[in-house]
Amino acid sequence: MKKILIIVITFFGFLLQCSVFPRISLGGIVPNLMVFFVSVYGILYGERYGMVIGFVCGLVMDIFFLDFIGLNALILLYLGYLNGQFCGMFYPEDVRLPMGLILLSDLSYGILFYIFEFLMRGKLNFPYYLGHVILPEMLYTILAGLILYPILLGLYKIFEKRENRSN
Repeated sequence: MKKILIIVITFFGFLLQCSVFPRISLGGIVPNLMVFFVSVYGILYGERYGMVIGFVCGLVMDIFFLDFIGLNALILLYLGYLNGQFCGMFYPEDVRLPMGLILLSDLSYGILFYIFEFLMRGKLNFPYYLGHVILPEMLYTILAGLILYPILLGLYKIFEKRENRSN
């Protein structure tokens, strides 16, 4: 049940990212909810969940937005694994570590995406991409994360209570 609900929540996050957030974009920038979900699920549930959700989210992003499949899947898989390394190392109610990891994950995603999508094709204007795409997206993702993280944390606590009751 928990796995199905996680996938459904992530699917709705993807729908939000594709349909609602472009309507409220700031300067053409929308929050990267897929990076947010991958980071949060990795932090809360561990490396395996982070990697699986990262791969699935990346694959969906590749199918819908890129001409080739694999770049987002690979980047988000690694981000899910790295965030999963922090599972159990913090109190979930303390939002500083999750928001810091989401911030670093979004920054890493933006830099890696720039390297593989633009730098490899000879587009060398990284300061422009950093100032006009990566940093605004990072800040917008954190703002969206501050709203969505308590919701996911509440669902996480509900799942934990049910698992503890069944044991």
